[in-house]
Amino acid sequence: MDAQPAASRSTPSSAPLPDTLAALRLGSPGTDPMRPRPYRIERWTRELSDTFTVDLVPLEGPPSPFRPGQFNMLYVFGAGEVPISISGDPAHPERLVHTTRAVGQVTNAMKALRVGDTLGVRGPFGTPWPVEAAYGHDVVVAAGGIGLAPLRPLIHALLAERPRFGTVVLLYGARTPEDILFRRQLTAWRGRFDMTVHATVDRATGRWAGPVGMVTRLIARGGFDARDTTAFVCGPEVMMRHAAQALIDRGVAARRIHLSMERNMKCAIGVCGHCQWGPDFVCKDGPVFRYDHVAERLGCFEI
Repeated sequence: MDAQPAASRSTPSSAPLPDTLAALRLGSPGTDPMRPRPYRIERWTRELSDTFTVDLVPLEGPPSPFRPGQFNMLYVFGAGEVPISISGDPAHPERLVHTTRAVGQVTNAMKALRVGDTLGVRGPFGTPWPVEAAYGHDVVVAAGGIGLAPLRPLIHALLAERPRFGTVVLLYGARTPEDILFRRQLTAWRGRFDMTVHATVDRATGRWAGPVGMVTRLIARGGFDARDTTAFVCGPEVMMRHAAQALIDRGVAARRIHLSMERNMKCAIGVCGHCQWGPDFVCKDGPVFRYDHVAERLGCFEI
């Protein structure tokens, strides 16, 4: 079950220096893509042992609307900046929600923050999931591990316009039952009559009685009209490669499969070149790509 915000997170840990906040407030909010805006942590939620969610609200000015699949650059004072996909509901932009795993200097510093602390936010950036491309079609959402986080805004958008789509199927894979993200929400989605949810794990532990194996096994089981399906896939790159191929094997057109890629993004506006991937910059030409446009590049970290 989704953990509740830790009680120890109710007191700010290390508020930024006043002159730092003053610097962030200079200029008109949102007019300079390289200038972070100050946001306050309103809620901090532990999701898994190494994964957490922060809910952010702007200290001043209007919120920043976003589209499913976009990301923000989050700046932790004294630690640095990191790109993190938005995992909240696009219908409620007044609160920015980000879910991430603590794997490096910045995300570990972010994990140590508490409710009331301040982060710098730049964005949103990147190409969104093409929700409109799925109008009138069946939809398959295939997620692996924390890849469910960038897909959650898409699912919110699909359900907000549910009559526009055919069958909606969510296929989710995690390493173990203990690694299942957004467990409560998965249960709520599974209880709906207008979508189908299947989950699998690589390794069964405890009292797990569900499927065991990769998400590709769930794809093979069907439950959708492959010839009339739009698919959205996010997870580890090896999972996305296999999932895309499994979808194609089932009959889904490669041009109707969309992936969200992850690369070393720094500037988020296609200037620094850190995330160049062949002819594309993942930060501005992605992170969402059509599979048929990038299939030959999958598996190549740098080109």
